[in-house]
Amino acid sequence: MFVTMIAAKIRAYLRYRETVRELSRLTDRELDDLGLSRSEIAYVARSHAA
Repeated sequence: MFVTMIAAKIRAYLRYRETVRELSRLTDRELDDLGLSRSEIAYVARSHAA
């Protein structure tokens, strides 16, 4: 049970980091096309990882 919980947390963190990395690579124009700003990247990544 404990190991499963830790593994799930690690997978969520990896999803968060991947999302941040991918969104950070986009230009401001591309982010705007998605309806996002750079300041929202962390929030979107946390929402995606959860």
